[in-house]
Amino acid sequence: MTTSVPTARRPRGRRAGLAGRRQARAAWLFMLPTLAVLAVFVVWPMLQALYLSFTDYQVFSPARWIGLENYGRLVSDPAFGNALVNTLYYAAVTTPVSVGLALGLALMLNRRMPLRGFVRTAVFVPVVISLAVVAIAWSFLLDPNIGLLSHWLSEIGIVSEQGWLRDPALAMPAVMAVGVWKNVGFYMVMYLAGLQSIPAVLYEAARVDGAGTWPRFRRITWPLLSNQTMLIVIMAAIATLQAFDQIFVMTRGGPFFRTETLVMMTYRVGFKEFQFGYAAAVSWALVALIFVLSMLQFGYFRKRAVTY
Repeated sequence: MTTSVPTARRPRGRRAGLAGRRQARAAWLFMLPTLAVLAVFVVWPMLQALYLSFTDYQVFSPARWIGLENYGRLVSDPAFGNALVNTLYYAAVTTPVSVGLALGLALMLNRRMPLRGFVRTAVFVPVVISLAVVAIAWSFLLDPNIGLLSHWLSEIGIVSEQGWLRDPALAMPAVMAVGVWKNVGFYMVMYLAGLQSIPAVLYEAARVDGAGTWPRFRRITWPLLSNQTMLIVIMAAIATLQAFDQIFVMTRGGPFFRTETLVMMTYRVGFKEFQFGYAAAVSWALVALIFVLSMLQFGYFRKRAVTY
């Protein structure tokens, strides 16, 4: 009678754990250069700004610790209240308009149509152009004396004697239009990627059941785009809350501070009035606002995320 002696073998779980740790180390090594750059140029400046927000630091005097005094000043500062309202107004209008237009364009360009490639390129081109350059071009287009767009609008009865960018009622809509025009192509491409990832068999089954265009969109397309919509809405909201370039070039926050956002106020207080401590407090108030709104949006869309 012979007995077999079991050979010692390393457990599979242990081998898998070692392989996973090696992959994790390799991943961290690949990410290390980027993490170092982020730490030096993003994290460290943010921590420095956080420290400055608790001081009364100005250019010509050393920093003096004053605790929460700058944040208490924000509550009673009408300029901060105005900038906060302008920021939320800009974001509340520009974000849904950008997302809605991007979805509409993606649905249109996801079908076979003449010049589809050209239209896609034309819509996406503004994304790769510097926003400052775009703002300069739009400033000329909206100029009441030489602006081509102002001339066309005057032909259909839309006239502003002061000019679009000098009129307190029209300046904010003008910079909003530029923001939408600049970013809608990027969101459109993200929606196109989502549309092309939806299995075609779902649409075929719906057609067999007699579903029309609107039922197919409501029951298939829109639910299965919830993941892309979550990402796009959060990205668009963050981008609009940080609006600066086109406002700085086109209006400088005017007229009468009607287009001054929190980022513009940070620039004005810090680099024109040299109150860096207070400017840092304004910037961290914006960071807190972005964080809270992003978490609310993430929680809302997370409940509607789908897998297929």
